[in-house]
Amino acid sequence: MTVSAPAAAGWREADWEVDFYSRPVLEPDGRKRWDLLICATPPVTAGGEEPIAASPFRFEKRCAAASVNSQWLREAFAEALERAEQEQQPRPRRLRCWRSSMRPMVQRAAEALGLVVLPSRRCFSLIDWLRDRERQLYPREEGYLAGPLAPPPQSQRPVALPWPEVVRGDRWSWATLPASALGEAAEWSIGFAELLRVPDGLSAQAPVPGIRLFSRRRALALSGWLAGLEPVRLEVEEGQLVLEAGLDDRWRLATLTPEEATASKEAFSRARQDAAGLQFLAVQAGEEDTHFEGFWMLRDLPDD
Repeated sequence: MTVSAPAAAGWREADWEVDFYSRPVLEPDGRKRWDLLICATPPVTAGGEEPIAASPFRFEKRCAAASVNSQWLREAFAEALERAEQEQQPRPRRLRCWRSSMRPMVQRAAEALGLVVLPSRRCFSLIDWLRDRERQLYPREEGYLAGPLAPPPQSQRPVALPWPEVVRGDRWSWATLPASALGEAAEWSIGFAELLRVPDGLSAQAPVPGIRLFSRRRALALSGWLAGLEPVRLEVEEGQLVLEAGLDDRWRLATLTPEEATASKEAFSRARQDAAGLQFLAVQAGEEDTHFEGFWMLRDLPDD
């Protein structure tokens, strides 16, 4: 897989990843403390350009259990917006919220400030931050509750649905890219895109698995449809290649032979351990094209 056509890609408005939930720390009244955590999705820039802000925005605010409501959250969002302006951080384009149980409250608070909420599991920076806090911060606090820590929420897994016929491509193929190539993806010619920063310390030659979807007539339509799904990760389940997206959407991309299913499961498992769980999904009109109608970097969170 060779990509050579550069594109003008650079700083864009930030997405904010939001989590408002109870933490494993008891307050003096015997109730769990709540934290609001906000972090901006780190920008991926082209050609070594420096983003406007030196580092992605972060905001945290504690909340007593008795004060948990949309009014408190609205005021906290307003405070975060003011802090971002003071720090010359970009205003959020949208808020990504991945806890379905909290989405109505987040929605009410955000709408009062003219903010758009997007249900999405593409909150990789936030999940990394949460894991770090759960390992290093909360255990040192008075009132800490030892025990299993909450992973990213997983609702009941729905049955994977087939691709809609209107966006079905002509064919697809497996592909592998070294991590170093993905680090240059912001320089490629791409239409619809969602990129991630390649984690520091990852070997440049670490193989990252993915798939390429081809369609001469529908590549643009397919990419536009995928852009609205919030793709998260690829997985192999019972001989099917499945794309997970949004909060709990699942789509069947292909039926695999037993040999393909075994090999791809092994590749994805290795990626979780060796490539920080990175994966990718590409859409092109043809195999020799250097332009991507769509390109998504995905992530299957590594095992702890």
